[in-house]
Parts: sequence; C-alpha cells; structure tokens
Amino acid sequence: MTDTTVTKINSHFSPKGEMGQKYLATGKTMSMRLWENEQPGEPKEATARDYETLGFVVNGRAELHIEGQMVLLEPGDSWVVPEGASHTYWILEAFTAVEVTHPPANVHGRDEA
Repeated sequence: MTDTTVTKINSHFSPKGEMGQKYLATGKTMSMRLWENEQPGEPKEATARDYETLGFVVNGRAELHIEGQMVLLEPGDSWVVPEGASHTYWILEAFTAVEVTHPPANVHGRDEA
C-alpha cells in the first residue's frame, strides 16, 4: 500500500531554525524551508553541506558565491547548490526565498553551522 499521508504546514506557525529559516513541510527524502525578509549584510563564512539545495527567489536580490563563482539571484530565479559545494550568500536587498533540500536539512543536525 502506498503512503497517502498529507501534511499541511502553515508558515505563520512554523518553527524557526538558528539561522532564521522557517521549517515548512518535511517528507521522507526532502524538506522545504523559507528564508523570509533576510536583510542585507556581510556574507557569512562559506560552508559545505551534506545535502543538495534547490532554491527559488520570491523577493529581493542576493549573490550566491559558490566554488569560486558568483551568481546573482533575483525574483523568479531558481538555483541549485550541489551536496558538498562550498558556498555563501550575500544579501543585497531584503530577500525572501524558498529552498528544498535533499535529504532533509532539518534532521540529524544537518542544518547546524
């Protein structure tokens, strides 16, 4: 029998992570999180995660610095950060984006800096 479980998450009541992200729906092999109204500032140290990230920009602009490259992210853009890639974001304008991670970033301490 297939899994017919449906999970609905209202972002107004989502738990927040230590980096300011809101955790949205989480399945067995992927999860969503929301970065809402992130303010401009200096980029953090580059990091490499043990999960793949797909993102979509809702509002604002940011630079994604990844493995020696810079990608400008603007509303309507989507991107991929491969598992293990060294990267950081530099927020240029108040930034809202949705990310999907595989496997889920919020389990087994994967989200910790």
